[in-house]
Amino acid sequence: MRRFIARFHRDDSGATAIEYGLICALIFLVIIGSVVAFGNAATTVFNTAITAITEAISKG
Repeated sequence: MRRFIARFHRDDSGATAIEYGLICALIFLVIIGSVVAFGNAATTVFNTAITAITEAISKG
C-alpha cells in the first residue's frame, strides 16, 4: 500500500492535463472576447452605413 501511495504521489500526468485544460480555456476566452469585440465594431460600421443609405434615399 505504501508503494502505491508513493507512486501516486510522484505521478504528474494529471497535473499536466489540468495545465493543458487551463491553457485551452484561456485561449477560448481570448477568441470569444475577440469575436465579441469584432461583432460590436462591425455592428457600428453596418449601422453607420444603413443610416447613410437611408439618408441618401430620403433626400433623393
